[in-house]
Amino acid sequence: MKTYFVYIIQCADGSYYTGLTNNLKLRLEQHNSGTNPASYTYRRRPVFLVFNQDFSDVNQAILFEKKIKKWSAKKKKALINGDFYLLQILAECRNETHHKFKPD
Repeated sequence: MKTYFVYIIQCADGSYYTGLTNNLKLRLEQHNSGTNPASYTYRRRPVFLVFNQDFSDVNQAILFEKKIKKWSAKKKKALINGDFYLLQILAECRNETHHKFKPD
């Protein structure tokens, strides 16, 4: 059975890149070697692995990757640090039209 990894790397400029692979070691080597000048990480090397989660189902991995790709850097950092309380707070809707909205 194949294993798939959703990963987050931190780039030299402090930004995060989220990806999916079935060979984490090779993929990190590819990011750091700069094989594709058009890629996000090419000018942001070196990159460092800061988070990964493995999946046995590729569809679950794809869904998780798509989900966290949309997250803010603060939410990604909370996930990286394992701060699930902060992650929950950052995930709460704060729009004025939301039923839980309470102005400070």
